[in-house]
Amino acid sequence: MENNKNNWLNYLLHLADTSLILGQRLCEWCGKGPVLEQDIALSNIALDLLGESSNYYQYAAEVQNEGNTEDDLAFLRNERDFKNLLLVEKENGHFGDTIARQFFFDAYHHLLLTELKHHSDLKLASIAEKSLKEVTYHLKWSSEWMIRLGDGTEESHSKIQKSVNDLVDFTDEMFIPTNWELELIEQQIIPDIRTFRTKWETKVLEILNEATLSIDFEKSRKLTGGKDGKHTEKMGYILAEMQIMQRTYPNMEW
Repeated sequence: MENNKNNWLNYLLHLADTSLILGQRLCEWCGKGPVLEQDIALSNIALDLLGESSNYYQYAAEVQNEGNTEDDLAFLRNERDFKNLLLVEKENGHFGDTIARQFFFDAYHHLLLTELKHHSDLKLASIAEKSLKEVTYHLKWSSEWMIRLGDGTEESHSKIQKSVNDLVDFTDEMFIPTNWELELIEQQIIPDIRTFRTKWETKVLEILNEATLSIDFEKSRKLTGGKDGKHTEKMGYILAEMQIMQRTYPNMEW
């Protein structure tokens, strides 16, 4: 029973951490977008993801039942405690890099929330149902930008193609379960993420074909580890910036 609780907590933290770190990355674009409209769009998507992560953290704190709050879980955990996908901690790079990262995640995120909104756990299902409405827009937005950049100028096509090539190595982790995920999958507590791969690849290929872009899933290096706390060198810098206020002034309040 205790193992089930730990696995369930790990899963909630994985969902929360992934949305939080991607939201933090997108916040870095605030005031730096290529045009005002897209600057605002990136900020709005970031806020959606931060709101989603807040809901997961609140639930995780209840499950953990150790007196922690959502703020404690977001701002007072160390790098190895975070269980986010490696993909979302990748640096923003240029606008095309950010779009490709967002599109790959959105296509997966949409599939996941579509399943989770039917979950028997009503609290998780309600978070997923609310978030799905927002993520449907995220996917539409990132898909349109993939097409616009891929089927645009020679320079935009070249840049976004390189973004796709650079990021595909980080996409396999979405469909490779950890040991704690496998236990939950075997007990039919969470969806089997391995079954999402075909639908995800179909969606990705549909958009990339329209964008005149190519991708080779077979040659990806299958980089994993984020869900088990093994992150890229960028993760420490993200947390240092994100957590500095709470760690410098513990229990601070606005």
